[in-house]
Amino acid sequence: MEELTFLLQEIRFKIDDHLKKTIAIFCKNTPHRLYEAMEYSALSPGKRFRSFLLLEFGQAFEVPETQLLQVATAIEFVNAYSLVHDDLPCMDDAALRRGQPTTHLKFDEATALLAGNSLLTAAFQLLSMEDTHSDPTIRLHLIMALAKACGSQGMMGGQMLDLLGETRLFSLDEIQQMQTLKTGALLIFSCEAAAILGNKDAHLINEVRRFSTHLGLAFQITDDLLDYESSPEKTGKTVGLDKQANKATFVKLLGIEEARIRAKEEVEKALLALQEIGLSSSKLEKAALSLLTRSL
Repeated sequence: MEELTFLLQEIRFKIDDHLKKTIAIFCKNTPHRLYEAMEYSALSPGKRFRSFLLLEFGQAFEVPETQLLQVATAIEFVNAYSLVHDDLPCMDDAALRRGQPTTHLKFDEATALLAGNSLLTAAFQLLSMEDTHSDPTIRLHLIMALAKACGSQGMMGGQMLDLLGETRLFSLDEIQQMQTLKTGALLIFSCEAAAILGNKDAHLINEVRRFSTHLGLAFQITDDLLDYESSPEKTGKTVGLDKQANKATFVKLLGIEEARIRAKEEVEKALLALQEIGLSSSKLEKAALSLLTRSL
């Protein structure tokens, strides 16, 4: 078993248990088909990589686990929503996600759209609750940061660039901007949220953001490499879609070997930021290094 899988497995059951309980509470008066689609999407066997980052930083910053689980659940809701919408025929038209049929194929397009929207709004409902933090200023800070990560300045802006990248050749800077928004924004929030919950100062938050920005780029580059080199049996999702759709990726512009070098450079920059934070011998370092050999 590769090291990244081992690191994530330690927290996956805890996160999934909280996800399942939260969806059940939030869906008490929800039409059963919508509840099923939300649960199917959120509880599909994902890596929970963003939640892992939140929990590791949170433990280092002495944030209570109850607060971390609330925010981790919100993050997984947003991630699941983004994948449901990303897989739709109008976007990537994917058939397989996390080793299972995509939500719109398991149910239908309309139900998938509603399930995604419901998961997104549930994330903000979670962050607004006192269980997330007793201080309303902290909760507001979290809500504002997540809203930015999800919207036109984050994931949605990145997805728009992703679609535009199918129609013209992107420069390296444009690809980096696209990936920082589309993939990086939620990953950055996952790390930043721990610092917000821990009421850390601006300097430390900036270092956390620097780490997660470089880590997010490394994560996306290795994801692009898997799309070119791996198989659905290994990754649990449809592969080859980037090449088929002529998407703008680091691999397309740089080639496989240069993309690997770029991923290594991004990991090295992330590790330098970890040193500044004082967490250079942590599981976070192991997780960053393991991206370079990931197979899922």
